[in-house]
Amino acid sequence: MNTQFTSTAITGAGLAVGIALVVNELYRWWKGGGGGAAAAVAGGSSGRDPKVLLPFAGGMAFGTLMVACPAGLLGTAAGVLRWGGNSIGDFLMSTLTGQRSSMIGTGSAPALDGNGALIVTALVLALFLLRKVFAKAAKGRFKHGVFAGTLLAIGTGTFAVIGQLVVPSVNGLGAQLLGAVVHGSLV
Repeated sequence: MNTQFTSTAITGAGLAVGIALVVNELYRWWKGGGGGAAAAVAGGSSGRDPKVLLPFAGGMAFGTLMVACPAGLLGTAAGVLRWGGNSIGDFLMSTLTGQRSSMIGTGSAPALDGNGALIVTALVLALFLLRKVFAKAAKGRFKHGVFAGTLLAIGTGTFAVIGQLVVPSVNGLGAQLLGAVVHGSLV
């Protein structure tokens, strides 16, 4: 198991933006799937179909994996998204309340190892190749999930559990895949 940790900061205001994204998505789902576009994703049905939340949840998991990348394009993009979320949140917080945000977490998710990087690389390539297949509403929910995932994955407390579950699972899946394909055995 990899004991290396990524190091990116999250402020209280950035965490508030991430929570607001999650609440917004859940509220739209609860009120009937988020309108016409979201109903189209769910096969035309309205109501609380859990399948409508899959693109958002997948985006959150992917955002978590981006934060777990110690470098590269995905790690840099996660840093930019976190910087943007922190900046937007801090502007809103100081404008609305007169208070400045403080840093609440700096690095509590394990980094991807070589095995996890194999899975993430395959996932990025598959998403790129399949980008025309996904409905526009699903792409939007996925992007919102990525943004929320980068803001919430390395929080403290409850949100740190996301990073502690997703990243080691992907590292383990990569080790199993590599063992099965290269060595002909499951690890």
